[in-house]
Amino acid sequence: MTAKEHNRLVGIFLMIHGGIQALIMGILGLVYGGIGLAILLGGKNDEKFVGVFFILAIALVVFFSLLFLGPQIIGGWKMFKEKPNAKIWGIIGSITACMSFPLGTAAGVYGLWFLFGDYGKQLYDNQVNPNYLGEPNVVSDFQYNDNRERQPHSWK
Repeated sequence: MTAKEHNRLVGIFLMIHGGIQALIMGILGLVYGGIGLAILLGGKNDEKFVGVFFILAIALVVFFSLLFLGPQIIGGWKMFKEKPNAKIWGIIGSITACMSFPLGTAAGVYGLWFLFGDYGKQLYDNQVNPNYLGEPNVVSDFQYNDNRERQPHSWK
């Protein structure tokens, strides 16, 4: 396989794992949030505290899930589309994917193997003029005059 094929596969694997995790966390959030809402609306005054606790706990779970799933999906997308800062996002997404066993660990280790190995260096470290911050690339600070001598830019 070539470096570009490995890059696309790592991107696909990170996006799939992040999507599966997001789906599972969404279902858990709906189920437990629904239980908390049912307790809050239908329970006695003593039981309403439990409903509020369920809802707050699920809100925290959703927040932390987004913190860990966001880099996987963003990193996978950037690697799939071969964006200039895809290596950084791919490393972060692979590390966060490694925390989920077994599929996340497989996707994360494969991503780290690719990004820190020869294929990743071949694809990402040999970029001539990477555009990390989104601004237009400036080829040179110098201009050529009519004699084709290299001189600094003059405002005269």
